[in-house]
Amino acid sequence: MSKPVFQTRAQGKLLLTGEYAVLDGALALAVPVRFGQSLQVEALETDNTLLWRAGNPEGVWLESRFQLPNLAILQTNDTPAAERLAQILHAARRLNPAFLQQQSSLLVSTQTDFPRNWGLGTSSTLIAALARWADADPYQLLADTFGGSGYDIACAYAETPILFRLDDGRPRVSAVEFRPAFTPQLYFIFLGKKQDSREGIRRYREKTGRDKGPVQRISELTQRAVQAVSLAVFEEVLSEHEHLLSQLLELPRARDLYFPDYWGEIKSLGAWGGDFVLATSQRSEAETRAFFNEKGFGVFMRWNEMIK
Repeated sequence: MSKPVFQTRAQGKLLLTGEYAVLDGALALAVPVRFGQSLQVEALETDNTLLWRAGNPEGVWLESRFQLPNLAILQTNDTPAAERLAQILHAARRLNPAFLQQQSSLLVSTQTDFPRNWGLGTSSTLIAALARWADADPYQLLADTFGGSGYDIACAYAETPILFRLDDGRPRVSAVEFRPAFTPQLYFIFLGKKQDSREGIRRYREKTGRDKGPVQRISELTQRAVQAVSLAVFEEVLSEHEHLLSQLLELPRARDLYFPDYWGEIKSLGAWGGDFVLATSQRSEAETRAFFNEKGFGVFMRWNEMIK
């Protein structure tokens, strides 16, 4: 086996505060997670081709061969995914015209260590890792492909939780100490009900229009979340954040939909009603886990299991 000519790993992410409003400049609290995606590049003894293999915990799900340097698809087991990948590679080349212009052949292997439907950043980790390989601006590559605020790109190589905001469209990122004493009372539960982020954004835009009031309030709640010294204060912040978004989006909270009898707070993370939620609990881990498991939610993680 040949020695890799390049390798990297990008971390996934969770947005604890600021969903939707972060697009309008609200201050958001985001955390890099322990799960991520690796990218490895090796030289091949073939003629001017790029072989791309994408894997996840269930095995290789995409195998595509591209002609170099024009990136034409020669063979694939998933045409839509290969076409999307080609678009991303072309976007990276526009940012760095020297990218993938060599006449030699390459094998690129990507591997996520989390299921693709978890919503932890299958796309953002790919963009961040690929931008590092291509020596391209990851935020611009995201803007040219999937779009979004860019907080997920900021998390990809972050060493700590971050505060993120857009200032005239430019990302502003600062590391923040957020590991309060009550983190053992915070849990992540996977809902398994994938949501369309773009539809959520469309709904947010439709409901808020030009009203920037929510941006200021959400920024204040983010600051309060970071400064919270007790679980009770943190729960107050989560509750107000959920009620505010529920009113803006005219959608029920995840708590109202799935856990009306739960004793702690429940906060959606990312697209509402979809992937993971954050739950607080003043009861034992065993009792808390049993509550969610009995309702059919088997993916239950402690803070330290999820957060880097």
